Amino acid sequence: MPTPIYVIGHVNPDTDSIAAALGYAWLLRERDGLDTLAARAGAVNPQTSWVLKYLGLETPVLLADASPRFESVMRRLDTTTPERPLHEAWSIATRTGGIAPILNHDGTPYGLVTGRSMFEFISHLVGPHPKQQETKLSDILNTPCRQAAETNIHRFQASTRIRDVLNRVLRQEEDEFLVIDEAGRYVGICRQKDVLNPPRLQIILVDHNEPGQAVSSLDEAELLEILDHHRLGNPSTHTPIRFTVDVVGSTSTLVSERIEDAGLSAPPAHAGIMLAGLLSDTLILTSPTTTERDRMAAERLARWAFVSGSVLSEETIRSYGEKVLSAGSGLRARAPSEVVSSDMKVYTSGGYHFAISQAEVTDLYEVTEHLSALTEALGLFRESKSLDFAMLMVTDVVSGSSILMMDNPPPILDDLPYPLLPNGTRQAEGIVSRKKQLLPAVLGLLEA
Repeated sequence: MPTPIYVIGHVNPDTDSIAAALGYAWLLRERDGLDTLAARAGAVNPQTSWVLKYLGLETPVLLADASPRFESVMRRLDTTTPERPLHEAWSIATRTGGIAPILNHDGTPYGLVTGRSMFEFISHLVGPHPKQQETKLSDILNTPCRQAAETNIHRFQASTRIRDVLNRVLRQEEDEFLVIDEAGRYVGICRQKDVLNPPRLQIILVDHNEPGQAVSSLDEAELLEILDHHRLGNPSTHTPIRFTVDVVGSTSTLVSERIEDAGLSAPPAHAGIMLAGLLSDTLILTSPTTTERDRMAAERLARWAFVSGSVLSEETIRSYGEKVLSAGSGLRARAPSEVVSSDMKVYTSGGYHFAISQAEVTDLYEVTEHLSALTEALGLFRESKSLDFAMLMVTDVVSGSSILMMDNPPPILDDLPYPLLPNGTRQAEGIVSRKKQLLPAVLGLLEA
């Protein structure tokens, strides 16, 4: 069955990741006529959830991993029921290559009528006796389907990863398998030859290029393109792909430029979420990652989004940006485990495997209030991910400064240029960007 091209951002997606996926999937459909589908590699955070609801956009489909599943190799063949005459199954089989699925009235599979099961049924019915061999074909085809159905057919859920049961498939003698849903109802038939050579999902990555931040099992997919604005750490590919990594503050900026280059304008809702992604990533164009291209992109997206009839028609870039940042800030309404894991990126450098998470607040006093719970959550998170160390960067989006928390940091990070506070955290004055400010400082020490 044909599958769409998934446009997907990084795990623990932020607003720019979701916005870039939605915007780029729209552009590829509109400009190139491609069957693209925006996807996400994890749960959306509160900020993104608010923006999607505000703009009336559907949340992108969740793609848990890129490993092929049985749903990608099945065909939903015509069916009949056990009590119906065998000629109905015969008629179906002549159109499907020799297979007729037999279903119970509740939609669950009863079995299959195949060329082999028909031969066995007729052999048993007729036998070696001359009188029985005179049985008319019409009489045979009027018998109930259940008498000619093979019922011990293996069944696999449509959502099951093929690689998880491949050895089981190889051990079976039959060539056809039933595919069912979670309730055990029939959804299709698959053949062994298709299971052994399933089609790879086609993937376009946006807002990241490091395998550690990508949807799992990416190596089992066909990677078509990468569109990003982060440091290089890209996966290897078997064939050349289109690869763009540019020095701008958000991937939404890059998408908006491509839309303009195509002579198109994004629908107000899509423009609105891309503007939200841009303003979130650049802290309303005040982050050191902001470029002149980002400012131009903000004006461009605002022109498309703030039109009459749109929910954003009365907004300005500043007012909308403040709403977006406010929707994602604060620690009180979120569990500590969610704070340390919702906007997290994993890195490997200098022999260390580590993560840096970022949370936004409007007052750094919240850190003091929740320090004990956040410290415990950060430690549990590090252990659960088998990391060497973990960091949490809590950023005040109003003052433009951050507090750093670290769990199990190596001694070399004692040289970070941020003063140590009495409570064990570090004051990172003027530091708001994980990508452009904090990460380079960490990598500079680890790789020295």
